[in-house]
Amino acid sequence: MATFKRHIFMCINQRPKGDPRGCCADNGSVRLQEFMKKEVDRLGLKGIVRANKAGCLDHCEYGPSIVVYPEGVWYWAGTEADVTEIMEKHVVGGQIVERLLMPGHELPETALEPLKA
Repeated sequence: MATFKRHIFMCINQRPKGDPRGCCADNGSVRLQEFMKKEVDRLGLKGIVRANKAGCLDHCEYGPSIVVYPEGVWYWAGTEADVTEIMEKHVVGGQIVERLLMPGHELPETALEPLKA
């Protein structure tokens, strides 16, 4: 069984139409999660990084929610370009993408390590 260096979860939760909280799926998260999986392949990270679907991550108001482990850094993403930036800068490069940080979450106390693919 593979040991992943980073594990990424993206909410693809679908709430009923008209729910006041909204939902990530209505904001394109299903498409973006599929794109994230393609980015894993494009960047040669298969077996090193796992990009999973998640149920509700409880941040519906910000748009598609993403959390990257083991660091526990929370992001939101609205476009494929946002996903690419998270993948290239954080997942591969070990840099926080400040403009996409989810409000209300603390950053890790230790520096991120770049991947050695």
